[in-house]
Amino acid sequence: MQGKRVRTAQLEVRYLASPFLHARIGVIVPRYGHTAVDRNKVKRRLRDLVRTELLPSLAALDVVIRAAPSAYAASYDTLRMAVKKAAPQLKQPPQPPQPAQPAQPAVGDGK
Repeated sequence: MQGKRVRTAQLEVRYLASPFLHARIGVIVPRYGHTAVDRNKVKRRLRDLVRTELLPSLAALDVVIRAAPSAYAASYDTLRMAVKKAAPQLKQPPQPPQPAQPAQPAVGDGK
């Protein structure tokens, strides 16, 4: 199944309809040459923003939020604005692709 992607300067958000009745969210913060302290700080900020900004109004979606290198230098308020910018697009789950219809057999060749 194909999902959708939303990008901001600090985040890349990918989402698709969840097979469950509730949302599931993952946060990915690559090292990009930063220390573990910096990485954990970005992860804590993003998890807090997900809890306060996204979860209260999120549909049954599977969401992965990946931090861009610029997220390390971003303030909490900048990350909040990035999450809020992506949030409206997460209200509606992407429609799953429709299965292809099987070919109809030819009529009149009944040998």
